[in-house]
Amino acid sequence: MPAIPSLGGLRGRGNKGAVPVRPVPVPLSAYVVDCAVYVAGERLPGRWTHSEAIKEVRKRHEGFVWIGLHEPDAQQIQGVADTFGLHELAVEDALEAHQRPKLERYDDTLFLVVKTVRYVEHESPTTANEIVETGELMVFLGRDFVITVRHGNHSGLARLRRELDDDPERLQLGPAAVVHAITDHVVDHYLDVTGRIENDIDVMEAQVFAPRSQVSAEQIYLMKREVLELRRAVMPLATPIQRLAEGYTRLVPDEVRSYFRDVADHLTTVSERVAAFDELLSTLVDATVAKISLQQNTDMRKITSWAAIITVPTMIAGIYGMNFDYLPELHWKFGYPLVITVILGICLLLYRIFRKNGWL
Repeated sequence: MPAIPSLGGLRGRGNKGAVPVRPVPVPLSAYVVDCAVYVAGERLPGRWTHSEAIKEVRKRHEGFVWIGLHEPDAQQIQGVADTFGLHELAVEDALEAHQRPKLERYDDTLFLVVKTVRYVEHESPTTANEIVETGELMVFLGRDFVITVRHGNHSGLARLRRELDDDPERLQLGPAAVVHAITDHVVDHYLDVTGRIENDIDVMEAQVFAPRSQVSAEQIYLMKREVLELRRAVMPLATPIQRLAEGYTRLVPDEVRSYFRDVADHLTTVSERVAAFDELLSTLVDATVAKISLQQNTDMRKITSWAAIITVPTMIAGIYGMNFDYLPELHWKFGYPLVITVILGICLLLYRIFRKNGWL
């Protein structure tokens, strides 16, 4: 692919002021979302390849590189892995989109996996087929680089990068500050999603206990499945965040570790909410099943009551339908009205008894 000509710009050199330089022309690939060099918290202008970016940083002996990749294949990520010395096992995990949240250390590189979540808009929680959509974000952290590999289309790192570009004081703390910003961004999305799911569960709870509710146990199980998907994204992340906050590696300086404690607190809040959702949905399932059983018992009492009432005329009609000449009142002219009166009287008596006992 031919190189894209650069527009030029200024690069800072330490604290000695800015000098004009010629940025490196770079062909950006579809899987490379962005590749930037940061020195003293400031983003250097121009476009960079991953190899030229790390050369620039190591030539200066300061700054770091931040590369964002989106669903690269094995061939595409191999060039980046060779340039930055990424471990083959971590690279293999980064290619797979079904990893559990974890934190691993390979020589001088950390490999972090986090799950991203997105709330799927819907008209009603009782009719939605999907409420939570998940993706994955893999982060490689080195002494002078941070590489993000994104699976899914809802992590929002482009906006996060723009916010960090406007906050050079944070970026002066190094690539670990980028990792903190990413985890904080992801956990904040967890809080937003759990808040909206809480509203859905409140709506479902109100409908379950409504007098003529149409909510079925299957619909609650569907919501429970979505909460379970959210739980799988949230719960395993607690240990990696705690390790980053407790000084698991020198790649995370003390100034950044204190910020990870705040992320850990927010993650604890999310975990408690998700656990509460799971318990509440289990209670709603039990309540729905009990309500269905109660309704079935009520229906059975009604059926039994009407069957008992219908039995009276059926039995009397059956007796008088037999072909015998000597039946009581068979040839009496008032026999028929008397039998009808007896039938109606007994049926009315049974109806009032069942009505009084709440069966009808």
